[in-house]
Amino acid sequence: MNSAKQHATLSSPTVLSPARAWLAIIVVSVGTFLVVTSEMMPVGLLTPMASSLETTEGTIGQTLTITGVVAAVSAPGVPLLARSVDRRNLLAALMVLLFVANAITAWAPTFSVVVVARVLLGVAMGGVWAIAAGLAPRLVAGRSIGSATATIFSGVAFASVLGVPLGTFLGAQAGWRTAFLVIGAVGLLVAIALLVSLPRLPVEQNGGLTGMSRLLRNPRVITGLSIIVLLVGGHFAAYTYVRPALELYADAGPSLIGTLLLVYGIAGAVGNFVAGPRAVRAPRATVSVILVALGTSTLLMPFLASTATSAGAVLVLWGLAYGGASVTVQAWMMASAPGARETVSSLGVGVFNLSIALGATTGGVAVDGFGATAALGTATVLALAGLLVALLGRAPRTQRPEAATVPAEKP
Repeated sequence: MNSAKQHATLSSPTVLSPARAWLAIIVVSVGTFLVVTSEMMPVGLLTPMASSLETTEGTIGQTLTITGVVAAVSAPGVPLLARSVDRRNLLAALMVLLFVANAITAWAPTFSVVVVARVLLGVAMGGVWAIAAGLAPRLVAGRSIGSATATIFSGVAFASVLGVPLGTFLGAQAGWRTAFLVIGAVGLLVAIALLVSLPRLPVEQNGGLTGMSRLLRNPRVITGLSIIVLLVGGHFAAYTYVRPALELYADAGPSLIGTLLLVYGIAGAVGNFVAGPRAVRAPRATVSVILVALGTSTLLMPFLASTATSAGAVLVLWGLAYGGASVTVQAWMMASAPGARETVSSLGVGVFNLSIALGATTGGVAVDGFGATAALGTATVLALAGLLVALLGRAPRTQRPEAATVPAEKP
Protein backbone atom coordinates (compact mmCIF):
# COMPACT_ATOMS: atom_id res chain seq x y z
CA MET A 1 0.00 0.00 0.00
CA ASN A 2 1.52 3.35 -0.99
CA SER A 3 1.56 6.23 1.48
CA ALA A 4 -1.34 8.11 -0.15
CA LYS A 5 -3.60 5.09 -0.05
CA GLN A 6 -2.55 4.34 3.49
CA HIS A 7 -3.37 7.88 4.61
CA ALA A 8 -6.78 7.68 2.98
CA THR A 9 -7.52 4.43 4.76
CA LEU A 10 -6.37 5.67 8.14
CA SER A 11 -8.39 8.85 7.77
CA SER A 12 -11.61 7.22 6.64
CA PRO A 13 -14.47 5.73 8.63
CA THR A 14 -15.74 2.22 8.21
CA VAL A 15 -18.82 2.26 5.96
CA LEU A 16 -21.82 2.20 8.32
CA SER A 17 -25.31 3.56 8.13
CA PRO A 18 -25.63 6.82 10.13
CA ALA A 19 -28.02 5.14 12.57
CA ARG A 20 -25.65 2.26 13.31
CA ALA A 21 -22.63 4.56 13.51
CA TRP A 22 -24.31 6.76 16.11
CA LEU A 23 -25.59 3.74 18.02
CA ALA A 24 -22.00 2.51 18.25
CA ILE A 25 -20.82 5.97 19.40
CA ILE A 26 -23.48 6.05 22.13
CA VAL A 27 -22.61 2.55 23.35
CA VAL A 28 -18.93 3.53 23.56
CA SER A 29 -19.90 6.65 25.53
CA VAL A 30 -21.81 4.46 28.00
CA GLY A 31 -18.62 2.44 28.36
CA THR A 32 -16.58 5.56 29.18
CA PHE A 33 -19.33 6.59 31.62
CA LEU A 34 -19.00 3.25 33.42
CA VAL A 35 -15.20 3.29 33.72
CA VAL A 36 -15.18 6.83 35.16
CA THR A 37 -18.13 6.04 37.46
CA SER A 38 -16.33 2.91 38.69
CA GLU A 39 -13.18 4.94 39.29
CA MET A 40 -15.06 7.59 41.31
CA MET A 41 -17.44 5.28 43.24
CA PRO A 42 -15.40 5.34 46.48
CA VAL A 43 -15.92 9.13 46.68
CA GLY A 44 -19.55 8.66 47.67
CA LEU A 45 -18.99 5.45 49.64
CA LEU A 46 -15.94 6.31 51.76
CA THR A 47 -17.60 5.98 55.16
CA PRO A 48 -19.35 2.60 54.74
CA MET A 49 -16.36 1.11 52.89
CA ALA A 50 -13.96 2.23 55.62
CA SER A 51 -16.23 0.86 58.35
CA SER A 52 -16.74 -2.50 56.63
CA LEU A 53 -13.08 -2.99 55.74
CA GLU A 54 -11.86 -1.71 59.13
CA THR A 55 -9.67 1.04 57.77
CA THR A 56 -9.75 4.84 57.49
CA GLU A 57 -11.59 7.02 55.00
CA GLY A 58 -8.25 8.48 53.89
CA THR A 59 -6.99 5.00 53.09
CA ILE A 60 -10.09 4.22 51.03
CA GLY A 61 -9.58 7.51 49.20
CA GLN A 62 -6.19 6.27 48.00
CA THR A 63 -8.00 3.72 45.83
CA LEU A 64 -8.62 6.56 43.36
CA THR A 65 -4.88 7.25 43.20
CA ILE A 66 -4.18 3.56 42.60
CA THR A 67 -6.66 3.40 39.74
CA GLY A 68 -5.40 6.63 38.16
CA VAL A 69 -1.72 5.65 38.23
CA VAL A 70 -2.40 2.19 36.79
CA ALA A 71 -4.63 3.74 34.10
CA ALA A 72 -1.82 6.13 33.16
CA VAL A 73 0.52 3.19 32.54
CA SER A 74 -2.15 1.02 30.92
CA ALA A 75 -3.31 3.62 28.41
CA PRO A 76 -0.20 3.23 26.22
CA GLY A 77 0.55 -0.27 27.51
CA VAL A 78 -2.65 -2.14 26.66
CA PRO A 79 -2.66 -1.20 22.93
CA LEU A 80 1.02 -2.15 22.69
CA LEU A 81 0.47 -5.54 24.32
CA ALA A 82 -2.71 -6.24 22.34
CA ARG A 83 -1.02 -5.37 19.07
CA SER A 84 -3.04 -7.67 16.81
CA VAL A 85 -6.39 -7.83 18.63
CA ASP A 86 -9.42 -6.40 16.86
CA ARG A 87 -10.36 -3.23 18.78
CA ARG A 88 -14.05 -4.17 18.98
CA ASN A 89 -13.14 -7.40 20.76
CA LEU A 90 -10.58 -5.65 22.94
CA LEU A 91 -13.09 -3.04 24.10
CA ALA A 92 -15.59 -5.77 24.97
CA ALA A 93 -12.91 -7.71 26.88
CA LEU A 94 -11.96 -4.60 28.85
CA MET A 95 -15.60 -4.09 29.85
CA VAL A 96 -15.65 -7.69 31.11
CA LEU A 97 -12.52 -6.87 33.11
CA LEU A 98 -14.38 -3.87 34.55
CA PHE A 99 -17.09 -6.27 35.73
CA VAL A 100 -14.50 -8.57 37.29
CA ALA A 101 -12.83 -5.66 39.10
CA ASN A 102 -16.11 -4.36 40.51
CA ALA A 103 -17.26 -7.86 41.46
CA ILE A 104 -14.02 -8.47 43.38
CA THR A 105 -14.49 -5.12 45.14
CA ALA A 106 -18.03 -6.11 46.08
CA TRP A 107 -16.78 -9.41 47.53
CA ALA A 108 -13.54 -8.11 49.09
CA PRO A 109 -13.11 -9.18 52.74
CA THR A 110 -10.07 -6.91 53.25
CA PHE A 111 -8.64 -3.67 51.92
CA SER A 112 -5.77 -5.58 50.27
CA VAL A 113 -8.26 -7.36 48.03
CA VAL A 114 -9.80 -4.00 47.11
CA VAL A 115 -6.34 -2.81 46.03
CA VAL A 116 -6.04 -5.77 43.65
CA ALA A 117 -9.48 -5.00 42.25
CA ARG A 118 -8.60 -1.34 41.74
CA VAL A 119 -5.43 -2.32 39.87
CA LEU A 120 -7.57 -4.40 37.50
CA LEU A 121 -9.97 -1.47 37.14
CA GLY A 122 -7.05 0.79 36.26
CA VAL A 123 -6.03 -1.59 33.47
CA ALA A 124 -9.58 -1.59 32.13
CA MET A 125 -9.91 2.17 32.41
CA GLY A 126 -6.62 2.97 30.68
CA GLY A 127 -7.30 0.49 27.88
CA VAL A 128 -10.85 1.69 27.26
CA TRP A 129 -9.81 5.33 27.06
CA ALA A 130 -6.79 4.60 24.84
CA ILE A 131 -9.04 2.98 22.23
CA ALA A 132 -12.26 4.96 22.66
CA ALA A 133 -10.57 8.37 22.56
CA GLY A 134 -9.62 8.04 18.90
CA LEU A 135 -12.54 5.94 17.70
CA ALA A 136 -14.87 8.59 16.24
CA PRO A 137 -12.96 9.08 12.95
CA ARG A 138 -13.26 5.33 12.29
CA LEU A 139 -17.06 5.43 12.56
CA VAL A 140 -18.17 8.81 11.19
CA ALA A 141 -16.74 11.34 8.75
CA GLY A 142 -16.51 15.06 8.03
CA ARG A 143 -18.61 17.37 10.18
CA SER A 144 -19.72 14.56 12.49
CA ILE A 145 -16.28 13.72 13.90
CA GLY A 146 -16.28 16.54 16.45
CA SER A 147 -19.77 15.78 17.71
CA ALA A 148 -19.04 12.05 17.85
CA THR A 149 -15.82 12.61 19.81
CA ALA A 150 -17.69 14.91 22.20
CA THR A 151 -20.34 12.22 22.69
CA ILE A 152 -17.69 9.64 23.59
CA PHE A 153 -16.09 12.05 26.06
CA SER A 154 -19.47 12.98 27.55
CA GLY A 155 -19.07 9.87 29.68
CA VAL A 156 -16.67 11.87 31.87
CA ALA A 157 -19.11 14.71 32.49
CA PHE A 158 -22.13 12.49 33.05
CA ALA A 159 -20.16 10.26 35.43
CA SER A 160 -19.58 13.34 37.61
CA VAL A 161 -23.19 14.55 37.37
CA LEU A 162 -25.00 11.19 37.47
CA GLY A 163 -22.59 8.33 38.08
CA VAL A 164 -21.25 9.16 41.54
CA PRO A 165 -24.67 10.22 42.93
CA LEU A 166 -26.15 7.01 41.47
CA GLY A 167 -23.52 4.88 43.18
CA THR A 168 -24.05 6.76 46.44
CA PHE A 169 -27.82 6.21 46.19
CA LEU A 170 -27.40 2.48 45.51
CA GLY A 171 -25.00 2.23 48.43
CA ALA A 172 -27.49 3.92 50.76
CA GLN A 173 -30.34 1.68 49.63
CA ALA A 174 -28.66 -1.73 49.31
CA GLY A 175 -25.13 -1.39 50.68
CA TRP A 176 -21.84 -0.34 49.11
CA ARG A 177 -21.02 -3.86 47.91
CA THR A 178 -24.27 -4.04 45.93
CA ALA A 179 -23.51 -0.66 44.36
CA PHE A 180 -20.22 -1.95 42.92
CA LEU A 181 -21.83 -5.19 41.78
CA VAL A 182 -24.65 -3.39 39.93
CA ILE A 183 -22.27 -1.02 38.12
CA GLY A 184 -20.09 -3.98 37.16
CA ALA A 185 -23.05 -5.97 35.86
CA VAL A 186 -24.00 -3.08 33.57
CA GLY A 187 -20.47 -3.38 32.19
CA LEU A 188 -21.29 -6.91 31.01
CA LEU A 189 -24.32 -5.59 29.14
CA VAL A 190 -22.17 -2.91 27.53
CA ALA A 191 -19.63 -5.55 26.46
CA ILE A 192 -22.38 -7.39 24.60
CA ALA A 193 -23.69 -4.14 23.09
CA LEU A 194 -20.19 -3.26 21.85
CA LEU A 195 -19.90 -6.60 20.03
CA VAL A 196 -23.30 -6.05 18.41
CA SER A 197 -23.05 -2.36 17.49
CA LEU A 198 -19.43 -1.92 16.46
CA PRO A 199 -18.04 -3.18 13.15
CA ARG A 200 -14.80 -5.10 13.03
CA LEU A 201 -12.00 -2.69 13.97
CA PRO A 202 -8.67 -4.18 12.90
CA VAL A 203 -5.57 -2.40 14.17
CA GLU A 204 -4.91 0.64 11.97
CA GLN A 205 -1.20 0.79 12.47
CA ASN A 206 1.25 -1.07 14.66
CA GLY A 207 4.11 1.27 15.49
CA GLY A 208 5.02 -0.31 18.84
CA LEU A 209 7.67 1.38 20.94
CA THR A 210 9.35 2.71 17.81
CA GLY A 211 6.16 4.49 16.80
CA MET A 212 5.80 5.90 20.31
CA SER A 213 9.34 7.28 20.29
CA ARG A 214 8.72 8.80 16.85
CA LEU A 215 5.69 10.64 18.20
CA LEU A 216 7.81 12.04 21.01
CA ARG A 217 9.92 13.76 18.36
CA ASN A 218 6.85 15.39 16.77
CA PRO A 219 6.75 19.06 17.88
CA ARG A 220 2.95 19.23 17.59
CA VAL A 221 2.59 16.18 19.83
CA ILE A 222 5.07 17.61 22.35
CA THR A 223 3.13 20.88 22.42
CA GLY A 224 -0.12 18.97 22.97
CA LEU A 225 1.36 16.90 25.81
CA SER A 226 2.71 20.06 27.46
CA ILE A 227 -0.74 21.65 27.26
CA ILE A 228 -2.28 18.55 28.86
CA VAL A 229 0.14 18.68 31.79
CA LEU A 230 -0.48 22.39 32.43
CA LEU A 231 -4.24 22.45 31.78
CA VAL A 232 -5.18 19.23 33.58
CA GLY A 233 -2.60 19.72 36.33
CA GLY A 234 -3.79 23.27 36.91
CA HIS A 235 -7.43 22.23 37.06
CA PHE A 236 -6.88 19.46 39.59
CA ALA A 237 -4.51 21.58 41.67
CA ALA A 238 -7.56 23.72 42.44
CA TYR A 239 -10.63 21.52 41.89
CA THR A 240 -9.43 18.76 44.21
CA TYR A 241 -9.70 21.32 47.02
CA VAL A 242 -12.76 23.23 45.83
CA ARG A 243 -14.78 22.20 48.89
CA PRO A 244 -12.54 23.97 51.44
CA ALA A 245 -12.40 26.95 49.05
CA LEU A 246 -16.20 27.21 48.97
CA GLU A 247 -16.36 26.83 52.74
CA LEU A 248 -13.84 29.65 53.11
CA TYR A 249 -15.16 32.17 50.58
CA ALA A 250 -18.92 31.51 50.53
CA ASP A 251 -19.30 30.01 54.01
CA ALA A 252 -21.00 27.10 52.22
CA GLY A 253 -22.33 24.07 54.05
CA PRO A 254 -22.54 20.49 52.71
CA SER A 255 -25.95 20.97 51.07
CA LEU A 256 -24.95 24.14 49.23
CA ILE A 257 -21.64 22.63 48.17
CA GLY A 258 -23.46 19.65 46.70
CA THR A 259 -25.74 21.96 44.75
CA LEU A 260 -22.86 24.08 43.49
CA LEU A 261 -20.93 21.03 42.33
CA LEU A 262 -24.02 19.77 40.52
CA VAL A 263 -24.20 23.12 38.73
CA TYR A 264 -20.52 22.76 37.87
CA GLY A 265 -21.11 19.26 36.50
CA ILE A 266 -24.01 20.35 34.28
CA ALA A 267 -21.91 23.22 32.93
CA GLY A 268 -19.14 20.71 32.24
CA ALA A 269 -21.47 18.53 30.17
CA VAL A 270 -22.50 21.58 28.13
CA GLY A 271 -18.86 22.62 27.67
CA ASN A 272 -17.97 19.19 26.35
CA PHE A 273 -20.51 19.36 23.52
CA VAL A 274 -19.80 23.02 22.74
CA ALA A 275 -16.06 22.43 22.42
CA GLY A 276 -16.13 19.13 20.48
CA PRO A 277 -16.95 20.32 16.95
CA ARG A 278 -14.87 23.48 17.37
CA ALA A 279 -11.83 21.57 18.61
CA VAL A 280 -11.74 19.41 15.48
CA ARG A 281 -11.82 22.48 13.23
CA ALA A 282 -9.54 24.80 15.24
CA PRO A 283 -7.69 23.06 18.10
CA ARG A 284 -5.34 25.96 18.94
CA ALA A 285 -8.13 28.54 19.20
CA THR A 286 -10.39 26.22 21.19
CA VAL A 287 -7.77 25.20 23.75
CA SER A 288 -6.71 28.83 24.13
CA VAL A 289 -10.27 29.89 25.00
CA ILE A 290 -10.49 27.02 27.51
CA LEU A 291 -7.23 28.04 29.20
CA VAL A 292 -8.31 31.68 29.41
CA ALA A 293 -11.66 30.71 30.95
CA LEU A 294 -10.04 28.26 33.38
CA GLY A 295 -7.43 30.77 34.51
CA THR A 296 -10.06 33.50 34.85
CA SER A 297 -12.36 31.36 37.00
CA THR A 298 -9.62 30.29 39.41
CA LEU A 299 -8.31 33.87 39.57
CA LEU A 300 -11.73 35.36 40.35
CA MET A 301 -12.99 32.80 42.85
CA PRO A 302 -11.30 34.29 45.95
CA PHE A 303 -12.68 37.73 45.05
CA LEU A 304 -16.17 36.94 43.73
CA ALA A 305 -17.32 33.71 45.40
CA SER A 306 -18.66 35.38 48.55
CA THR A 307 -22.30 34.35 47.96
CA ALA A 308 -24.02 31.26 46.60
CA THR A 309 -24.97 33.12 43.42
CA SER A 310 -21.53 34.52 42.69
CA ALA A 311 -19.83 31.24 43.56
CA GLY A 312 -22.24 29.46 41.22
CA ALA A 313 -21.42 31.90 38.41
CA VAL A 314 -17.69 31.27 38.82
CA LEU A 315 -18.25 27.51 38.86
CA VAL A 316 -20.37 27.70 35.69
CA LEU A 317 -17.46 29.40 33.89
CA TRP A 318 -15.06 26.86 35.35
CA GLY A 319 -17.30 23.95 34.36
CA LEU A 320 -17.77 25.21 30.81
CA ALA A 321 -14.00 25.56 30.48
CA TYR A 322 -12.88 22.25 31.89
CA GLY A 323 -15.85 20.38 30.43
CA GLY A 324 -14.38 21.00 26.98
CA ALA A 325 -10.81 20.16 27.97
CA SER A 326 -10.79 16.38 27.40
CA VAL A 327 -12.31 16.45 23.93
CA THR A 328 -10.18 19.43 22.89
CA VAL A 329 -6.79 18.03 23.87
CA GLN A 330 -7.80 14.74 22.27
CA ALA A 331 -8.64 16.55 19.02
CA TRP A 332 -5.23 18.27 19.20
CA MET A 333 -3.41 14.96 19.66
CA MET A 334 -5.21 13.16 16.82
CA ALA A 335 -4.71 16.06 14.42
CA SER A 336 -1.00 16.15 15.33
CA ALA A 337 -0.47 12.56 14.15
CA PRO A 338 -3.39 11.53 11.89
CA GLY A 339 -1.56 8.41 10.72
CA ALA A 340 -1.08 7.11 14.29
CA ARG A 341 -4.39 7.91 15.96
CA GLU A 342 -4.50 5.06 18.45
CA THR A 343 -0.88 5.44 19.55
CA VAL A 344 -1.08 9.20 19.96
CA SER A 345 -4.43 8.90 21.74
CA SER A 346 -3.05 6.36 24.21
CA LEU A 347 -0.03 8.59 24.83
CA GLY A 348 -2.30 11.56 25.52
CA VAL A 349 -4.55 9.54 27.84
CA GLY A 350 -1.55 8.31 29.82
CA VAL A 351 -0.17 11.83 30.30
CA PHE A 352 -3.70 13.07 31.14
CA ASN A 353 -4.00 10.61 34.02
CA LEU A 354 -0.52 11.38 35.32
CA SER A 355 -1.36 15.08 35.20
CA ILE A 356 -4.38 14.48 37.44
CA ALA A 357 -2.12 12.97 40.10
CA LEU A 358 0.51 15.70 39.69
CA GLY A 359 -2.10 18.44 39.89
CA ALA A 360 -3.75 17.03 43.00
CA THR A 361 -0.34 16.64 44.67
CA THR A 362 0.75 20.18 43.74
CA GLY A 363 -2.52 21.62 45.00
CA GLY A 364 -2.20 19.65 48.22
CA VAL A 365 1.24 21.12 48.90
CA ALA A 366 -0.14 24.62 48.23
CA VAL A 367 -3.18 24.10 50.47
CA ASP A 368 -1.17 22.63 53.34
CA GLY A 369 1.42 25.40 53.16
CA PHE A 370 -0.63 28.49 52.34
CA GLY A 371 -4.34 27.62 52.16
CA ALA A 372 -7.00 27.26 49.48
CA THR A 373 -6.17 30.60 47.85
CA ALA A 374 -2.68 29.32 47.04
CA ALA A 375 -4.12 26.29 45.26
CA LEU A 376 -6.33 28.55 43.12
CA GLY A 377 -3.35 30.81 42.40
CA THR A 378 -1.30 27.80 41.35
CA ALA A 379 -4.06 26.81 38.93
CA THR A 380 -4.14 30.31 37.46
CA VAL A 381 -0.38 30.34 36.89
CA LEU A 382 -0.45 26.90 35.26
CA ALA A 383 -3.35 27.92 33.00
CA LEU A 384 -1.42 31.01 31.91
CA ALA A 385 1.64 28.88 31.19
CA GLY A 386 -0.56 26.52 29.17
CA LEU A 387 -1.92 29.45 27.17
CA LEU A 388 1.60 30.59 26.30
CA VAL A 389 2.51 27.07 25.16
CA ALA A 390 -0.65 26.87 23.05
CA LEU A 391 -0.01 30.22 21.38
CA LEU A 392 3.75 29.85 20.85
CA GLY A 393 4.11 26.09 20.28
CA ARG A 394 3.58 24.09 17.10
CA ALA A 395 -0.10 23.37 16.53
CA PRO A 396 -1.91 21.03 14.13
CA ARG A 397 -3.43 22.64 11.08
CA THR A 398 -6.90 24.13 11.29
CA GLN A 399 -9.36 21.93 9.39
CA ARG A 400 -12.32 22.92 7.25
CA PRO A 401 -15.60 21.56 8.67
CA GLU A 402 -16.68 20.27 5.29
CA ALA A 403 -13.46 18.32 4.77
CA ALA A 404 -14.45 14.96 3.36
CA THR A 405 -12.80 11.61 3.53
CA VAL A 406 -12.73 8.73 1.09
CA PRO A 407 -14.75 5.76 2.42
CA ALA A 408 -12.71 2.76 3.42
CA GLU A 409 -13.48 -0.68 2.17
CA LYS A 410 -15.84 -2.75 4.30
CA PRO A 411 -13.94 -5.01 6.65
